[in-house]
Amino acid sequence: MLIDTHCHLDAAEFNVDRDYIALMAKQQGVNRIVIPAVERANFDTVIALCNRHQNCAYALGIHPMYVDAAVNQDIETLKTYIENFHPIAIGEIGLDYFVRTPKLNPEQIEKQVIFFTQQLKIAAHYDLPVLLHVRHAVDDVLKYLRRHPVRGGIAHAFNGSLQQAEQFIALGFKLGFGGAMTYSRALKIRELAVKLPLDAIVLETDAPDMPPAWIGPGVRNSPLELLKIAQVLADLRQINVAQVHAVTGCNALHALPKLAELCTSPQVLH
Repeated sequence: MLIDTHCHLDAAEFNVDRDYIALMAKQQGVNRIVIPAVERANFDTVIALCNRHQNCAYALGIHPMYVDAAVNQDIETLKTYIENFHPIAIGEIGLDYFVRTPKLNPEQIEKQVIFFTQQLKIAAHYDLPVLLHVRHAVDDVLKYLRRHPVRGGIAHAFNGSLQQAEQFIALGFKLGFGGAMTYSRALKIRELAVKLPLDAIVLETDAPDMPPAWIGPGVRNSPLELLKIAQVLADLRQINVAQVHAVTGCNALHALPKLAELCTSPQVLH
């Protein structure tokens, strides 16, 4: 089973052909596409999109890069949506310390931490996995996961060390690999893709971002690229691509149990 565990199909880049892409992905064998929200403003959008396409499933959360515009009431709204709409995970949540202009100030980092920890507590309360954003913040994300344990989930677009990967795995997480792995110069990521146990890996596109090597920077990525991404992982590990489809798909269902339920019964419309 081929599953895109992280795709922003609701993004404006798909406004011209969103439904076509979802349909074509299904026809090409992408059995499920997980679409995480990034802010309160797009909760309804991702829910409506997934209700139109049974191969899509939604997670709800507040992304660290959208925390600046978030308000405390958004946390209460998230709880209400969880109770009414039953997402498969809390996400996309986490921390992002990537260098920006102007640089992040201590107050912005503190607000990210507050929203991250609040959402971890919500995930624990509702026994939901989390979809983690960990850019340039892997150690801090791990620190807060230890303080606020959850049932696991996926560390999206993983780009840490082998030791950090092992710590996520010990906490019950799978690690997301996608377009970055397809570049020959991405030596660290490709080494991880080979060294990590296959049962720790899930596939993703992060579309429209993180385009693979055959598309190149600045071009829209899409879930249609997942088949070739799977082939890259198979080639790196020198195994059959069918094994990659089967094992990474099982890994995704293990990380996201409600996604497994949706594979046997259609998502309820709201």
